[in-house]
Amino acid sequence: MKKLVLIFMFFSVVCTAQQDAQFTQYMYNTIAINPAYAGSRGVLSIFGLYRTQWVGLDGAPETSTFSINTPLNNSKLGLGVSLVNDKIGPTNENTLSADLSYSIPTSEDFKLSFGLKATANLFNLDISKLSYEDQNDPQFQDLNNKFTPNVGAGVYWHSDKAYIGLSVPNFIQTNRYNDNDIAIFKDKINYYFMAGYVFNLDHLEYIKFKPALLTKMVEGAPLQVDLSGNFMFNDKFVVGLAYRWSASVSAMAGFQVSKSMYIGYGYDHETTNLRRYSSGSHEIFLRFEFFNNYSRLTSPRFF
Repeated sequence: MKKLVLIFMFFSVVCTAQQDAQFTQYMYNTIAINPAYAGSRGVLSIFGLYRTQWVGLDGAPETSTFSINTPLNNSKLGLGVSLVNDKIGPTNENTLSADLSYSIPTSEDFKLSFGLKATANLFNLDISKLSYEDQNDPQFQDLNNKFTPNVGAGVYWHSDKAYIGLSVPNFIQTNRYNDNDIAIFKDKINYYFMAGYVFNLDHLEYIKFKPALLTKMVEGAPLQVDLSGNFMFNDKFVVGLAYRWSASVSAMAGFQVSKSMYIGYGYDHETTNLRRYSSGSHEIFLRFEFFNNYSRLTSPRFF
């Protein structure tokens, strides 16, 4: 039964719209969807995340991502590089991106950043993992490292306590492969809007609360809305809850191990029928940051 669910899930993807990999703790991995985030923390930041989705389903999605971003000396430029590996059933994608941002101050506290993203995607389809009636069906062909380039852009208005962002990581709609000139596996354009604000809940600023919003729109798929609320205690411990509209509820936790290292974990519980076949989804990430004479983090933050 679990394999039947997977087959249905896979063909639902290939016959409609392919969405970018999703993350519950996107607020720590913003550069994956908005290139204007590059260098915005003011330090060299190294980030790694592993997500296993719908645990218990054979061939369910697994995503690994690694990124580095930094401001360039004391300039207005930021640079980032990221690698995402996304597996689902018989498909395996590797996406390498380079991000460049330029920031201008709009007030004493806020900056407006503009970003550009250049991406190289390698797509693999292993038909040995599929069971189909017609072994010679040209619709199902082995694809080894099919290369497609793309470009994206974003804007990011931010301070130490708030942010608003708009982005399109990939402007070019690409077809992974065709059958009689009909796209079988199509990468659609994804549109993102995000916002968040940090509130101090006591005069000593020991307790902070940050509500956040992420919306994603892609043709051929329902509008995705993520709502989250995180509490930070004594600039060390973070706990929170999140809700993905008509999809899942999530719990998150994090710990600032040292000035340079932060570790976080997230768990998603499905609210759809998939909860009958899956025990949920898990995310774990680690962030290292390196400080120098130009580094400035006036307040530990959630993003």
